Amino acid sequence: MNQLSQLQTGLSILELIYLISSVLFILGLKMLSHPATARKGNSLAAVGMVMAIVATILLHHRDGKPIGNIGLILTAIAIGSVIGWVIAKRVKMTAMPQLVSFFNGMGGAAAALISMIEFPNVSPELIAKSGMANGEVLAILLGLMIGTVSWAGSMIAFGKLDGRIGDMRIKAMRYVNLTILAILIGFIIFIMTRHVRSSAELAPLVYIMFAISVIYGVLFVMPIGGADMPVVISLLNSFTGVAAAMGGFLYNNQIMLTGGILVGSAGTILTVLMCKAMNRSLLNVIIGVFGGGGQTNVTVTGSVKEISISDAAVLLTYSRKVVIVPGYGLAVAQAQHICHELDKILEEKGVEVRYAIHPVAGRMPGHMNVLLAEADVPYEQLIESDEINPDLPNTDVIVVIGANDVVNPAAEDDPSSPIYGMPIIKARDAKNIIVMKRGMGKGYAAIENLLFYNDKTRMLFGDAKSTLQNLVNEVKSL
Repeated sequence: MNQLSQLQTGLSILELIYLISSVLFILGLKMLSHPATARKGNSLAAVGMVMAIVATILLHHRDGKPIGNIGLILTAIAIGSVIGWVIAKRVKMTAMPQLVSFFNGMGGAAAALISMIEFPNVSPELIAKSGMANGEVLAILLGLMIGTVSWAGSMIAFGKLDGRIGDMRIKAMRYVNLTILAILIGFIIFIMTRHVRSSAELAPLVYIMFAISVIYGVLFVMPIGGADMPVVISLLNSFTGVAAAMGGFLYNNQIMLTGGILVGSAGTILTVLMCKAMNRSLLNVIIGVFGGGGQTNVTVTGSVKEISISDAAVLLTYSRKVVIVPGYGLAVAQAQHICHELDKILEEKGVEVRYAIHPVAGRMPGHMNVLLAEADVPYEQLIESDEINPDLPNTDVIVVIGANDVVNPAAEDDPSSPIYGMPIIKARDAKNIIVMKRGMGKGYAAIENLLFYNDKTRMLFGDAKSTLQNLVNEVKSL
């Protein structure tokens, strides 16, 4: 009786710790909405996770028995922690989207492995009572399908973001993906309607389902390219959260369920926002038929005009309003700190400087916000594109640094363009336009940018970091 009382006390403490951890997750997620509190929020969520892991190892019981193989568990945690720490310390800001895809894929793989391990162990008593059509089997199969798709898709996204994998654009891909998705749903229905004594009898079907899910995950992401990758990253992130939530249902574990729901819901909300920013439908994201590069039918007219460092410095210094549009090129050059130095110098001279942030600038959601927060740019200076666009006609100079597709007028003017319909930062409305680029290379969507040929545009060629440094020196001397 005393042992039973101790067990009940331990479970009560475990549930309390899970509740505290869940609160820390929610507070951490809330704090991530602002750069000033994001670091603290991340730390709070990490503390919540550590508490949940330690409490589970020490206090969790299943069928009255404590967790076994603690040595192996601690060893795996230690190895994973060291690997994750080393990768995170070494990764550059430009490679952050790849890192997000890779880590997200690992979460999906973990959920899929849990399902594959647990399927043969479904309780025979449960099967005898309700057959294979029960909540435990459904959670396992959904976790397997969603987790595998997230893992395979994230690995392909990693390769595409890293420039190792190209697009595979086939007109019939829409129907291929829908067919594979229907087959996966059919497998779930077929398995859950079988009459067997043990779930192990159907294990071969689960392995086949895993293989089909891998194929779907690959084909789902392969056609997607260009500026549309941020949407895919958000969607795959939500998939991983849902897969983790299935594990929570399976183990009746509140912290897995809470964490999975938070990740899944946040990822879904972000996906919807990204779809809106890209003017895409969520259905097209799921069946993998949007995005990618291509040629447009708009004929390039006009000529490219350059501007010198000294002329650019004079133009900026004697302006009232200046807007900076950061892009992936700014991240590649690691020029965010010198860019912030430029805006501080201009403000000291009485110039109002703001940053126009497009939701999908860079290669993952919020990439530019993270980049500029690292340079301590005040959050109040970061203005979303739809908010700043109405004021651009009153802006004296807009400076586009390494951005391309998010300022491309083809999104509004060319129905044949792969980015047509995507809301953009309307840089061409400003009185003067300065574009900083290494050369006349095309953006991630691989299409020509007609903004470069606009009569108001002046190109300032060169590496963003060195160019900005020269510009800072010139502005200081005025």
